[in-house]
Amino acid sequence: MMKPISIKQTDNETITFAWDDGLSTPLKIQLLRDECPCAECKGETILMQQILPVLKPKLPGHYDVKAIVPVGSYAIQITWGDSHATGLYSWEYLRNLHFRK
Repeated sequence: MMKPISIKQTDNETITFAWDDGLSTPLKIQLLRDECPCAECKGETILMQQILPVLKPKLPGHYDVKAIVPVGSYAIQITWGDSHATGLYSWEYLRNLHFRK
């Protein structure tokens, strides 16, 4: 499994991940927030049926990164300016985001 060796906010709009295989993946902060993998943002699957998330208005600070914290050796957790912090961005999820954009 690939792991980042560096995670840096490279400008006001981008966080860049440098991976141990030499790949560098700049991801837009807006993309990271819009693709938050938490159940609140993506909905939950209950008994094989997708429950859609409740659409909430975007609060001030929605796209502001306040903190990035490692979670074990497999993910990061981002705290956003609107206090949202429940999404765990696994290394696999982050790499897939890069190739989907």
